[in-house]
Amino acid sequence: MAVNVAHRIPVTLTVHGIGKTKVTLTSADLSKLPQQAIRATDKGMPVTFEGVRLSDVLSKVKLPTGDKFLNTASWYYVLVEALDGNRAVFAWAELDSSFMDRKVYVITRRDGESLPKDTGPFQLMVPGEKRTTRWVRQVTTLRIKMG
Repeated sequence: MAVNVAHRIPVTLTVHGIGKTKVTLTSADLSKLPQQAIRATDKGMPVTFEGVRLSDVLSKVKLPTGDKFLNTASWYYVLVEALDGNRAVFAWAELDSSFMDRKVYVITRRDGESLPKDTGPFQLMVPGEKRTTRWVRQVTTLRIKMG
């Protein structure tokens, strides 16, 4: 994992798919994916986040989709890991568009600025959740696992 030595913050996001597929992405890699602007409220204040859909990031590795996984896709989940040890879990059915239309984002900017070092360079953002416990800051790793 590449680390910004001045801040000791990873500057890459590692994604582990099924079948031992793996990719390491930088902010530059994410900038090549379709960019999204998401207006939300954070701690009572209106903000505009910029980033990419989590589904676009996950598409870089092998996923439990298609006919082969018709009866077992719901056995999978995504584990999100952060620099500070924080973790969050998403059932695969929450993220797979063949199950539901929920959108989750990997954020790289807030109100037109790069994320501050205590939040970025990558943060998960889940619009519509009443509590922001899965808005994981300083995300380093995404793992698709089978439960």
